Amino acid sequence: MLRTQIAKILLRIISWLPLPVTHNLGRLLGNSFRWFSSEVSRVARINIDLCFPDMDDGEKQHLVHESLRQTGMSILEIGALWLWPAQKTVDLVQSVSGWELMEDAITKGKGVILAAPHLGCWEIVGPYLSQRMPFTILYRPPKLPGLTQIMLQSRERAGATLVPTDARGVRALHKALSNGELIGILPDQDPGEGSGVFAPFFGIQASTMTLISRLASKNSATVIAAFAERLPAGRGYHIYFKSAPDCVADKDGEKAAICLNQLIEECVRALPEQYQWGYKRFKTRPAGEKRLYKK
Repeated sequence: MLRTQIAKILLRIISWLPLPVTHNLGRLLGNSFRWFSSEVSRVARINIDLCFPDMDDGEKQHLVHESLRQTGMSILEIGALWLWPAQKTVDLVQSVSGWELMEDAITKGKGVILAAPHLGCWEIVGPYLSQRMPFTILYRPPKLPGLTQIMLQSRERAGATLVPTDARGVRALHKALSNGELIGILPDQDPGEGSGVFAPFFGIQASTMTLISRLASKNSATVIAAFAERLPAGRGYHIYFKSAPDCVADKDGEKAAICLNQLIEECVRALPEQYQWGYKRFKTRPAGEKRLYKK
C-alpha cells in the first residue's frame, strides 16, 4: 500500500515536468542502474551478450549503457503519458512513417492486429491511434496492483478499450476484429511455461505467443508492427508502422512464431538502443536447457 502511494505521488510530480526535463532525469536514472549494478543492468548485459555475439566488448558496453538510459526515460515519461490530457500527450508525436499501411489495412474491413513490441515509447502508440479509430488493447496488470486503476483510466482516456489477458479478453479481441476494428498486443512478452511455442529471436530460442497468429488466421486480419522512436532532447516521438509477412498468420503455430519474431527483430535492429533489454525475454527455456538469468 505504501509503495503504491509513493508511486502515485512520484507519477504526479513527474507529470508536472516538461518532457525534455523528464528525459534528462531519466538518463540519470538509467545511469544509476549501471552505477549500482542493478538487476535490470545485469539482465540487459546478458541479453545483449546473447543477441549480439559478433559485437566487440566496447560496442556491447555502449549498447548496454544507452539502453539503460532509455529504460530510465521510459520509466519517468509514464508521468506525462498517463496523466497529461489526452490531446497534449498525442501532440508529442512529431512525425509518422508508414501510416498508409494502416489506412490500407482498415479499408479491407477484416480488422487489424497491431503488434507493438517493447521498443521505444510503446505507450504513445495507444493514445495516438485511439483518437483515430476504435482500438482494443490487451493488457497485463502492473507489478504494483494498486496502479491498475490509474493505468486503465490513463490508457482509455483517449478512447481505447483495455481487456485483460484471459478468456474474456480474447473474446473481446475476436469481436473487435469481426467488426473490422483495430486491436493491440505486445508480441514480445514471455507467455510462460506451456503457453507458447519456441522460436528463435536473435538466434536464441524464445517462448513466443501464438495468440496473434490464431487471431489473424481466424479473422483474416492484417498484422502490422508499430514502435515509437524517442527523439533526442525530449523533442517527442516518431511512430513507425511496418507491414508483417503473411506467414505470421500461418496455421502452424511454430512457423507463425518464427515469422513474428523475425518481424520484431527487424524492428529492434532499426533502433536497438531503445529496446527493453532489461526484460527477461528468455526466461522460459526448452526442456533440459539451463536457466539463462540464474545468478
